Amino acid sequence: MTTVQWRKSSYTGGANDNQCVELGRLAPGTRIAVRDSKNPDGGHLTLTTAEFTDLIEQITTRT
Repeated sequence: MTTVQWRKSSYTGGANDNQCVELGRLAPGTRIAVRDSKNPDGGHLTLTTAEFTDLIEQITTRT
């Protein structure tokens, strides 16, 4: 079993800290895991790097 090193956004800790997610690299260059930082044992969403890139593009173009 691979240990995932989770990391939070550099924006964590402010007024919106209750809506923070954590990211973890499952395998270099292949998969990214996303989980709720308030519920780290609640599971995670697994995305390919292409899916993750698309998600970030969609988020940044809608703000």
